[in-house]
Amino acid sequence: MSDLNKNYNKLLKTIKTTQPNADLNLVELAFEFAKTAHQGQKRMSGEEYIFHPLATAQKLAEMKLSAPIIIAGLLHDVPEDTDYTLEDIKKNFGEEVAGLVEGITKLGTIKYRGIERYIENLRKMFFAMAADLRVIIIKFADRLHNLKTLYALPRNKQIRIASEVLEIYAPIANRLGMYEMKGLLEEESFKYLYPKEYNWLKNLVEEQSKQKEKYLNKIIKFVKQELAAENIKSLEVKGRIKQLYSLYKKLLKHNKDINRVYDFIAIRIIVKDIPTCYAVLGILHKKLKPLKGRIKDYIAQPKPNGYSSLHTTVFTPEGEIIEIQIRTREMEEEAEYGIAAHWYYDEKGSLKPGRKAKWIEELTKWQKELSENEKILEKLKIDVFQDRIFVFTPNGDVIDMANGATPVDFAYYVHTDVGNKCVGALINNHIASLDTALKSGDVVEILTDKNRKYPNSDWLKFVKTSLAKNKIKSALGKRTLIDKFLKK
Repeated sequence: MSDLNKNYNKLLKTIKTTQPNADLNLVELAFEFAKTAHQGQKRMSGEEYIFHPLATAQKLAEMKLSAPIIIAGLLHDVPEDTDYTLEDIKKNFGEEVAGLVEGITKLGTIKYRGIERYIENLRKMFFAMAADLRVIIIKFADRLHNLKTLYALPRNKQIRIASEVLEIYAPIANRLGMYEMKGLLEEESFKYLYPKEYNWLKNLVEEQSKQKEKYLNKIIKFVKQELAAENIKSLEVKGRIKQLYSLYKKLLKHNKDINRVYDFIAIRIIVKDIPTCYAVLGILHKKLKPLKGRIKDYIAQPKPNGYSSLHTTVFTPEGEIIEIQIRTREMEEEAEYGIAAHWYYDEKGSLKPGRKAKWIEELTKWQKELSENEKILEKLKIDVFQDRIFVFTPNGDVIDMANGATPVDFAYYVHTDVGNKCVGALINNHIASLDTALKSGDVVEILTDKNRKYPNSDWLKFVKTSLAKNKIKSALGKRTLIDKFLKK
């Protein structure tokens, strides 16, 4: 059997396992259509071109996505690289598949050309996501396979493509809660952008993993015994190693001392439901002393991208420090696949951006309001991709903001009038100055004066988000116009 047939049979087997009711006949037709369309084409690696869309479809199938998404993965390069058109795809596979392929084709025109083009990339990406998030998910799978064959390209192209993925695609995967995809994209990009650092870290992780393997197996056995003694049935207890690029960034903060990275190796416990998650946490804390300040409840307060889990860092009986993550199977699916998991849980195979993707709709709305001024768009880029913080309203709603955001940024996020009438802020029930940098976990309440109409121009010196800056400038501009009119 040829490699192509082996790969194709693997795809069919994966789909049968994850989507038992999927129309395999349509998948077969799509494969034959793509194979015919790409006939005679080869990639820089020397392999037949059809291997690329097949690999893209395989990744989508492994993510348990629906047949139309997988079929679009098989056909995603047809209109751009062959004599067949979108109309041909629409005629043979329907409007839904054609719409997805069209979205990917549009994104195919995006190339990394430094900061100027990077801004335009963002704009296109946001509009594409607001139209149909599935387009971005297919693009992730496409990019992942492209990264795996970067070895065949010249060094300058390797750097350009890897930079684009690390600076644009991986952060978006993170914001969509697709941690597995984020990690894969980062690791493959890391390999080409920083080869020396990558090889050093890979060797370090392999060395550390060998040293800790016995200890990890021992603690997993201990956890299983303790849960069994309390009649807790875990679906799975397993070890996991932190993703390489994420580990690298953390090591840089700790002078490359891996012993100061407590979540380098973690234990993950999968249980049947949420009450059992909390029961397990209580049992573990009876037996293993928790490290102060390292208990995180993302079930009661999920991250804005939907991530839910309990995290605790404990001292093992041998005095080692290890992180333990406790979650349900559904939380595990979401932690790996993020928003993509919803097409798996939704029988119809469709999803409109909901609360977890609210930021996408807001960004596109803001961009429509803004001019095409590059400086403004550059600030928007900073807002989206720098480190995020998660703060709370007094009612417990989670607000996702840029790192360094202040109470004034928070006020304008809530509502323009709240920002304009802001006179003070309570952070964790304590009066705080309006230029205070907020931290994750802060509960923020804005104090307002109903008689106040305009913001203070001094706020422009410390607000961080372009939303707040533009709202302040807009309000001050209106005041200037009114003042001029009254003087007349």
